[in-house]
Amino acid sequence: MQAAAMNSPVANHSGVPSGASPKFPSFSEISRSFAPGWFAAVMGTGVLALTAHSLSGRWPFLTPLVQGLHWFNVLLFCVLSVPWLTRWLRFHEAAMMTLRHPVQASFYPTFAIAMLVLAAQWLAIAGMPVAALAFWWGGTALVFVFSFAVLFQMFRGEHVDLEHVTPAKFIPAVGLVVIPVAGGPLLELQSGAMRELALLVNILGLGAGTMMYLGLLGLTLQRKLLAKPAVGILTPTAWIHLAPLGVIPVSLLNVLDQLPFAVAHEPFLFISLLLWGFGVWWLVMASLLTWAARRAGQMPFALSWWGFTFPLGVFVAASLRLSPLTGIGSVDTIGVACWFLLLLVWGVTLVNTVRGVISGAVFRPHP
Repeated sequence: MQAAAMNSPVANHSGVPSGASPKFPSFSEISRSFAPGWFAAVMGTGVLALTAHSLSGRWPFLTPLVQGLHWFNVLLFCVLSVPWLTRWLRFHEAAMMTLRHPVQASFYPTFAIAMLVLAAQWLAIAGMPVAALAFWWGGTALVFVFSFAVLFQMFRGEHVDLEHVTPAKFIPAVGLVVIPVAGGPLLELQSGAMRELALLVNILGLGAGTMMYLGLLGLTLQRKLLAKPAVGILTPTAWIHLAPLGVIPVSLLNVLDQLPFAVAHEPFLFISLLLWGFGVWWLVMASLLTWAARRAGQMPFALSWWGFTFPLGVFVAASLRLSPLTGIGSVDTIGVACWFLLLLVWGVTLVNTVRGVISGAVFRPHP
């Protein structure tokens, strides 16, 4: 009977007869298979809002867009949190299987990173430091939890091969270096032992994430040279290289501003420019890889397209931060050009995601 079903010309991979409209999945089905990478949408929308906020000083007409993006992102996070939490509570074994997966596990920290991005939004856009502190402390705790949980599973097992190594492995490291993005400015709102603890957490996150990125960078380049290229729904992961290259300079400068002792900023500003320069080079490389995959028909729409947005957005943020500090106008020009690219990519990805949600396609596993 199984063989007959597999060979039947009217059955497809989902068991739905050809020509029939697939049934929209129930909430239970959505929760059971809910992908942890969904929160990349919150990360990408948040960084678009924050960079638009930075640009609204020169372009005031962006202010309504900034406010709309902020509240939309808050709502998006709340909506996505329901099936995410339900999966952990009702379908715990399914959630743990994802945590043990050699590729999918790396996307779990996106939930915590989304909280850190929202903390930055609450502080910079909404001017609500209490909400910012709540999201920052909660997101920081979860970033550390997931960074240990994800990597512990990989370190103790033998299930990760070279072909499983993609820039998605950077995500736990990215979560750690994102901590000072909002954590640095929030230090000014804390005092005494709580401020010292927060400063320590910022330093730990920046140090651990930076060193982890350096190690993983060599590993991912080795995979690109010696293994099959990551195409299909993994194509956007090439852009994740931009995330640590954009976040580390911003976080480094935020921590320097809050240290209890005097530090010359110039050497660290130069290091930040070097990272930014590598980011420009990798931006071109990622664009070429994406263009080649697109031409070869190897880039179907999937939730992984949100992987374009956050890395590109934090590269924009780094550009806008470094330009006035260095006095190099071309850094700002490149950053602004990338912001318009970010706006375009975010819009295309959002439209395709909404279509997938309406049809239920994004909730179904890929064949």
